[in-house]
Amino acid sequence: MSQRSSVRFKHIKIALLFLISSVCVTFTLHAKAQIVIGIVGKTKNDSFYIQSFKGCLKFAESMPDVTCVYDGPDDYQDIRTQSLIIQDLVKDEIDGLLLATTDSDYLVSRVLKDLDRQNIPVITFDSDLLPKDHQYRLAYVGTNNFEFGVALGNQIKLFAKDSPLNTVCIQSGHQTTPNLNERIAGVRFALSGKSEKRLSGENGWDEFSRCPLYSLGKRGTSLEQLKNVLKMKHPPLFLAVAGFAQFNSDYIKSVQSHKSRIESGNVVIISADTEEVQLRALKQGLSQSNIGQNPFEMGA
Repeated sequence: MSQRSSVRFKHIKIALLFLISSVCVTFTLHAKAQIVIGIVGKTKNDSFYIQSFKGCLKFAESMPDVTCVYDGPDDYQDIRTQSLIIQDLVKDEIDGLLLATTDSDYLVSRVLKDLDRQNIPVITFDSDLLPKDHQYRLAYVGTNNFEFGVALGNQIKLFAKDSPLNTVCIQSGHQTTPNLNERIAGVRFALSGKSEKRLSGENGWDEFSRCPLYSLGKRGTSLEQLKNVLKMKHPPLFLAVAGFAQFNSDYIKSVQSHKSRIESGNVVIISADTEEVQLRALKQGLSQSNIGQNPFEMGA
């Protein structure tokens, strides 16, 4: 079963036009002037953010004065590298920034205050800044991540085992990432009616003692974390708030031996995102459900 959650294209297009109009306030456009928009995801090699970049390129086809450039930490969610990359893009004279936030406090203190002083407008996508930092961005484009978490939590309810107490293991990326923490809060709210603390028996749900698992978005680490859970005779229900392990090209091979356990419900794997590699696994019966977004439209 695959479910999708998305923002509408027209809203993203309006946001990008808003970004461009904000750039234009700072200088007068001439016939050959170029507006350079930097796109920085949490990780550069993530197909989710690559799709967002392609969305920006599509938008730029109708705006000949707009150029999109793409970057981000190569392999995992590294808050320092993300900040340094933005600083380098500013040195290369970008005029605006589309940013997926890994650590709001760090980005604001290290780079976004400088962008604000230089009148370089910022729009966040996928992962917003914390509410206290909203002054450092023009707008957020993306999914309501708390509601996304609620949807994931409601989905895992469908696969609850016939037991007075069901245990769930939540897998996340970086501990400080706003959108992932909002999703975790949404999952907890869906299962317990509360979002502020770990599940501890409310409504028959608790959290496995070693979870949440934080993988930093590293595909190898994410898959190893899942494999360690699957080694258990009676594993907790596994819920990933982003693609993580399923983005690993070895996911299908690694989980194949557990297919009968997945079919019987002994193993339950629910994951956010519906990238092509994930949907292949879903069609092969190597997970129960995926709920996705539309990253292309986030950048378009």
